[in-house]
Amino acid sequence: MKALIDQLAQSHILTREELMRLIENRNPELDQYLFAKADAVRREIYGNDIYIRGLIELSNYCKNDCYYCGIRRSNKNAARYRLTLEQVLDCCKAGYELGFRTFVLQGGEDPYFTDERLSEMISAIKSRYPDCALTLSMGEKSYASYLAYFNAGADRYLLRHETADATHYGKLHPDSMTLSTRRQCLYDLKKIGFQVGCGFMVGSPYQTPEHLAADLLFIKEFDPEMVGIGPFIPHRDTPFAGEPAGTLEMTLFMLGLVRLLVPHVLLPATTALGTIDPQGRELGILAGANVVMPNLSPQEVRNKYLLYDNKLNTGVEASEGIDSLKKSMERISYRIVIDRGDYKSSR
Repeated sequence: MKALIDQLAQSHILTREELMRLIENRNPELDQYLFAKADAVRREIYGNDIYIRGLIELSNYCKNDCYYCGIRRSNKNAARYRLTLEQVLDCCKAGYELGFRTFVLQGGEDPYFTDERLSEMISAIKSRYPDCALTLSMGEKSYASYLAYFNAGADRYLLRHETADATHYGKLHPDSMTLSTRRQCLYDLKKIGFQVGCGFMVGSPYQTPEHLAADLLFIKEFDPEMVGIGPFIPHRDTPFAGEPAGTLEMTLFMLGLVRLLVPHVLLPATTALGTIDPQGRELGILAGANVVMPNLSPQEVRNKYLLYDNKLNTGVEASEGIDSLKKSMERISYRIVIDRGDYKSSR
């Protein structure tokens, strides 16, 4: 198995069968071997710098009904909210003073936020903070909508593909949503000129090693600037409430494999990692990640944007804990930097 990791570190590609063998034979010794390789590759490109993104959760209204998501349309128990432009700008002001130079606007697919409203918000943020990058994570939109956001000043767009297998995708989403549409959105975003992020859940219901290998090969094919990977965590008000969560170990293994497949990628240690293990984000960094995304949302809405149960939203996860986050990174020989944290291209 170590020979396959050596091959991946050198050539940055494996076959589906080889990736499946690694996934099926993962063990603690192989984990550490992979993480050491991934860490070396990341340090070669990004040094020991860790980039921070200020997450602003814009709205938990969503027109979709994804079976795994706590803000799905059918969840009548969700306490819905939308942030105003003034609230968002206040979040950016607080974040800028703390050292954030990338803001991430994330939300459900909320029809209230028309292209006009969202473009106005984007322009307002960029005019006040021209030295900052702005990332959107607002779901599937038309080419014209994406173009409007880009022309308003947005720099990056995160849209997880969730799974690269169409049959598996159909088991996680209602019939109105298809993998082909999700893929088309990703390619539209790339064509427009965004720095684009895709990604998937680890341990989602019905997932197999073959699905994970397909996810990794799609990432290699798509060649994104960012990849978001986190464990599946069930939410009590969804059809998957009783399903087991994805594991820390397999999520970390996927992070390491992604770092070797696409060495220059911006790779977050996600909030979900910190939710399933108190040291999850630090372990994510040691496995190959180089981004963390503390929450800048107003305190009163942080416990309403619940995609899954028991979400981390206090202490280090909240922006007020940035000093604690810096210390936790320093303990593992990394440093939080004040920087936009752009993709370092090899193209």
